[in-house]
Amino acid sequence: MNTTVLRKDSAPPERLTPSEPPARQTGRRPGTLELTGRAALYLLLAVVAVAVLLPFIWMVTSSLKDDRDVFTVPIQWVPEEFKWSNFTDIWTRVPFAAYLGNSFFLSIVITFLQVLTGSFAAYGFAKMRFPGRDLLFTGYIATIAVPWQAYMVPQYVIMQKLGLVNSYLSLILLQAFGAFGVFLMRQFYLTIPDEISEAARLDGLTEYGIWARIVLPLSKPALASLALLTFVTTWNDYMGPFIYLTDNRLWTVQLGLRAFIGQYDAESAMIMTGSVLSVLPILAVFLLGQRYFVRGIATTGVKG
Repeated sequence: MNTTVLRKDSAPPERLTPSEPPARQTGRRPGTLELTGRAALYLLLAVVAVAVLLPFIWMVTSSLKDDRDVFTVPIQWVPEEFKWSNFTDIWTRVPFAAYLGNSFFLSIVITFLQVLTGSFAAYGFAKMRFPGRDLLFTGYIATIAVPWQAYMVPQYVIMQKLGLVNSYLSLILLQAFGAFGVFLMRQFYLTIPDEISEAARLDGLTEYGIWARIVLPLSKPALASLALLTFVTTWNDYMGPFIYLTDNRLWTVQLGLRAFIGQYDAESAMIMTGSVLSVLPILAVFLLGQRYFVRGIATTGVKG
């Protein structure tokens, strides 16, 4: 019996080859006009930066001069003779170390209290619901528009009646609360999803626990921004210590530099030396917290 075997002719399988990598995309070379625009932009930024730094450069160079050479016309940018002794004499001419210590004490205490009270009040305005919340917040923030000179005298009368004049407690009580800090922190808290707070409440956390254990750790950039701004403002404050502090032992740096201003003349070189030394702590604080400061400012105001 003949059997016929039918063989199905099938096409040979295609040979699998690895896929070729996509062609390398070469970036477009900037044209001459674009390069010229970038160069002009960088040149403009450099000119603006020099213009901003010019007063500080003059302050530094003036701190190394004699008094007679500070206000020369034209300005002598490079002293003929560098008087480095100014930076050693200032510590003996006035109790400059005590002034620095007083400024550090006030700045640190007031900064801590403003961060504490501002973050705590902002949590209530951002994450808690109660009647009149938005109206109360609007009224509180409206106090930013009122100039300090409008209520300066009533504040002094209150402090005088309480017997707190010529003490740090008067400045601390008056500056421990700030509407700007509440506004800054509230705007950041609004970027934190409410679902996180709701889940924490379901887990049994109180509002204090949610604020301390959840919201604050998530708000480090905003806290750093508020702390930096408050520290710089308190450190540079002149009118507050001038009004409330009469004892020389309580003076801050900004107030202590008045010791070089006489009735008929002023020691300009020593004033510039003290100014340079007073700027150094602010510069150090800003450099340490710059990353958090920029991030905190950039992330506030996302929600209204």
